[in-house]
Amino acid sequence: MAKTVIEVKKNPNENNASVLRRFSRRIQESNIIQKVKGNRYNERKESKLKVKKSALKRMGKRKEIEKLRKLGKIK
Repeated sequence: MAKTVIEVKKNPNENNASVLRRFSRRIQESNIIQKVKGNRYNERKESKLKVKKSALKRMGKRKEIEKLRKLGKIK
């Protein structure tokens, strides 16, 4: 996500609360918070190599369990 710089300068006769209010309004108008909340739970897809390795590992475990079943060591 591209960074967005929002700058609010305090006017000479302005109090801190109104500066904060202007800053908050600018943040809301720029939709930064919505974008961050939208991307919060996105997860990357696993790489093909990782998927293949996990599949091979599962297949190996299944073969080992089947072998032990045939030998009568597990139910």
